[in-house]
Amino acid sequence: MMKKKILILSPHADDEILGCGGFISKFSKKNYKNNVLILTNANKGAPEIYSLEEIKTIRNEAKAANHLIGTKKLFFENLPGLNLNNYPLYKITRIIDKYITDINPEIVLIPSINDIHDDHKIIFKAAKVSMRMNKKMNIKKILSYEVLSETEWNEDEKSFNPNYYVSLNKSDIINKVKSFLKYKSQVKKFPHPRSKEAIMNLSRLRGSQVFTEYAEAFKVEKILD
Repeated sequence: MMKKKILILSPHADDEILGCGGFISKFSKKNYKNNVLILTNANKGAPEIYSLEEIKTIRNEAKAANHLIGTKKLFFENLPGLNLNNYPLYKITRIIDKYITDINPEIVLIPSINDIHDDHKIIFKAAKVSMRMNKKMNIKKILSYEVLSETEWNEDEKSFNPNYYVSLNKSDIINKVKSFLKYKSQVKKFPHPRSKEAIMNLSRLRGSQVFTEYAEAFKVEKILD
């Protein structure tokens, strides 16, 4: 039996763990092949804010976090983080096209269109263009995920309204927290949303919405049965 392949598109290093860490942990145990693509390099987009050394640090943190959570393959691109709105959308789409062709995933996870960060919105749009059902692909499921401090801080009346839940056991949510803690440069103290307590609290809230102890929540963008 062929192992199912999953592609997770992460605008920045740590979005993949905050949004899908429990999902990756759960399905890696089922022998799914989880592939994570981190698309931006903030040094390329805002070198006055992010040094090459800082990018090296966070990419090393990403490798440690993804190794712990069960990611099979981790890829990095160098799109100009913080400055994607000045970058041609078709070029972003072509990068995503390449990975979809090479990996041939059945499931793709993408950031939410509701996120406050423009980079997230742009990756969402480029991904949707790339995955238009007008060519032969293996994709059966496209889900958008929520990221603490991004998705809940949207700028209009629209909010993330999940309609697809993945139940998690305690080991999955512990793996998610431990993986996020590998991002030492990104971890904040509670009550900051990017804290271990906030991750646990959100997983309990999402779990309670479907009467289970822990869960991650997603929005269905496309399902093909």
